[in-house]
Amino acid sequence: MTEHTVVRRAALLVGAALLGAYFMVSSLTQMPLNPVKLRHYDEINSVTQPYLAQNWMLFAPNPVSDDRGILARARCNDGRVTDFYDVTRRYVKQEQGDRFFPSRMNRLVSGTITQMDVSDPILERLRNTEKEKKKPQIPLLPHEKTSQEQGEKFLARYSMRQLSGVCRGDLAGVQVRVYVNELPSWSQRKDASAAGKHNFQNLAWRAAGDLK
Repeated sequence: MTEHTVVRRAALLVGAALLGAYFMVSSLTQMPLNPVKLRHYDEINSVTQPYLAQNWMLFAPNPVSDDRGILARARCNDGRVTDFYDVTRRYVKQEQGDRFFPSRMNRLVSGTITQMDVSDPILERLRNTEKEKKKPQIPLLPHEKTSQEQGEKFLARYSMRQLSGVCRGDLAGVQVRVYVNELPSWSQRKDASAAGKHNFQNLAWRAAGDLK
């Protein structure tokens, strides 16, 4: 066996091991809540977020049916607060204008918003039952709180970089507004007057020093 053959086989084995480890981690992210997932959530999340997150949003029974994005405003060091700016639209236009090598920047925002909104299927079903709605809200589990906090901080850091020129000097803080435009249902696809629902949520202000 030549040295070249040994090196080639070793490289193939290492590649197969890394690929197998990634598939195992990805499968854990899609499993229902379980002890292994709870115990190793931080390690799993560090591998898949934010570029390799897995979800089932393109498939039935719940395909993507809304348009999500963020607006952001800044607080300047002189105390002035700017208007909200759309910090995602230009990346959407770039993606729509280049079908062969599109920018992936917009996916950072849409993927993070999805991460903040997705919880364990069992808990989500419990929270949305009519019986549970009459009771105090089931609190978020530690891994849900961690995921939401990481998502909010990432969106604030992303927005701060997009707003770097709106103040004279450095920014003192940034606030993100998450919007969700729900599209009309499939049954109304031929109704030109059909309109969806528009919702938004203002996240808490984040100090610029905490985002660097």
